[in-house]
Amino acid sequence: MSPLERYRAKRDPTRTPEPVPPTDAPATKRGRSEKAHPDRKGQELSFVIQEHHARSLHWDFRLERDGVLVSWAVPKGLPLQRGVNHLAVHVEDHPLEYASFTGTIPEHEYGSGTVTIWDRGSYEATEWTDESVKVTLHGSRVEGRHGLFRTDGDNWMIHRIDPAPPGWEPLPGLIRPMLATASNELPGADKDWAYEFKWDGVRAVVYVEGGRVRALSRTDRDVTGSYPELRGLGEALGSLQVVLDGEIVALDAQGRPSFETLQPRMNTSEPGRVRRLAKSVPVTYMIFDVMHLDGHSALEVAYCERRKLLEGLELAGPHWAVPLSQAGGGAVVAKAASDAGLEGVVAKRLDSPYRPGLRDPNWRKVKNFRTQSVVIGGWASGQGHLQGDLGALLLGIPKLGGLDYIGRVGTGFDAAERSLLLGQLSRLARASSPFNGVVPRTEAAGVNWVDPVLVGEVRFTEWTRTGRLRQPAWRGLRVDQRPEEVVVEP
Repeated sequence: MSPLERYRAKRDPTRTPEPVPPTDAPATKRGRSEKAHPDRKGQELSFVIQEHHARSLHWDFRLERDGVLVSWAVPKGLPLQRGVNHLAVHVEDHPLEYASFTGTIPEHEYGSGTVTIWDRGSYEATEWTDESVKVTLHGSRVEGRHGLFRTDGDNWMIHRIDPAPPGWEPLPGLIRPMLATASNELPGADKDWAYEFKWDGVRAVVYVEGGRVRALSRTDRDVTGSYPELRGLGEALGSLQVVLDGEIVALDAQGRPSFETLQPRMNTSEPGRVRRLAKSVPVTYMIFDVMHLDGHSALEVAYCERRKLLEGLELAGPHWAVPLSQAGGGAVVAKAASDAGLEGVVAKRLDSPYRPGLRDPNWRKVKNFRTQSVVIGGWASGQGHLQGDLGALLLGIPKLGGLDYIGRVGTGFDAAERSLLLGQLSRLARASSPFNGVVPRTEAAGVNWVDPVLVGEVRFTEWTRTGRLRQPAWRGLRVDQRPEEVVVEP
């Protein structure tokens, strides 16, 4: 059987731009026919790696041998870290002409999608059997010794034999987001700061490797499945290895980011419901920082330089964007945020490094309206048409192993939110109050106490002299925060 018989059987030359040599094709320009003798050990031949945006992004690794390109599809690309194995699926041999192919394979054709050349060069084989291949690559992006070994049928593994390139660092498994301190006013030395809009959403750190996305919340919870819109970001970044910081937002009927609108998405992970909500409540990932890029940490890099790195990625897609950051002119940015009905602004020192997991004064948030994270310590039944349903929540701020009572909230809930909260609170019931001291009798009557583990957010007008919230309205649960992170905001 001809080495290219499987290749030809999968392709119609009248419907694909790929090279499809006829069965009686003459010898290639290199003078090697399909029946050429096996390559001699150590002989230098060509290789190519093609980035293939098909139904699932992958990289096609092709080695010239016996007049064809022996090929593997590698879903996560060639690993740079020694000892790490990536799946490599052995596919049909390709003609040598395919080494220079770039283009788009039409929809409904085999391998439909866009093909580009990611790297190419020469290689020497030091071992080649039916079970194992070892080669030394000489490309512009990939250098050094690599090995492949068969695991089961067409499934192989590929790994790097040589050490990683000098200075290269693997993608970190966890970088917690840097947090801003609350402030009532913009910083003084305006020229030393950059200003961004404050987005009314939920924080997410996104890790991209091999075109695959993993999104973690502030509490290190994997929320990738809740936001399938982010998968396309991995495709857009291709082989780049990146850790990004940003906020996931949903828009309300007026086109403004709205924490309340985002609530259904935050509290859903069931795949079927996620798919439905992705259509009715789509989200956008607002990216404002980069902490790791292509094998190099950016944590100690100044904010102004990190922004240049971020903007250089040119990330603009249907569900992700890099919003404006303006050096100086804080008052102008704050007014624009207020006029647009946005939550506020975040000021960041131009020379500030990234401090994972810390609330740092080099980042300051200034809000246009007052919100407060709260911990739920109990709930009261409703009256009238809400009899037997959730009527109000009793709220607190963690202190001295318990909660300092800050008031009740009974507005801002819709029917779905009441049902969601009641279901979660019923599983947290306890006999005693979690609050420090005594809750006023008029506010504690008929209350159901709960373990203080659920965090939410309220909007309010001001703090009273006695430390209570004035006119609070419920905004939603904060599944991205831990109770111990909740502090009084000015």
